[in-house]
Amino acid sequence: MEENITQQNTETKSETSHIEYDDFKKVQIQVGEIMHAEPVEGSEKLLKLRVKFGEEERQILSGIAKFLSPGDLIGKKVPFVTNLKPRSMMGLESNGMILAASDSEGHFSLLNVNPEIISGTHVS
Repeated sequence: MEENITQQNTETKSETSHIEYDDFKKVQIQVGEIMHAEPVEGSEKLLKLRVKFGEEERQILSGIAKFLSPGDLIGKKVPFVTNLKPRSMMGLESNGMILAASDSEGHFSLLNVNPEIISGTHVS
């Protein structure tokens, strides 16, 4: 009986976590080069990033301050979601989202991009 319940839970999770390919195609992911990073005043979690995507620069806020210092980020190229609606946090506008991984044990990692890849390159 317990095995049957576990199997049902797994199937339910699996069904609800799938998206259509066309939905995924809507997400625009680009390589961005972090040009500047600084803490957001009044926040222990947020960093304000200035990110270059080809000729365009954007301000992006990210809750990664407990994992990385601003100086560790300058010059890094990482993937960002670039077609999210702007979002206001702590009175500042964020125009994208950095892609990173973290687990339940507190490990954290930015997703690495070969430094030779040109900023603004679309990820597919």
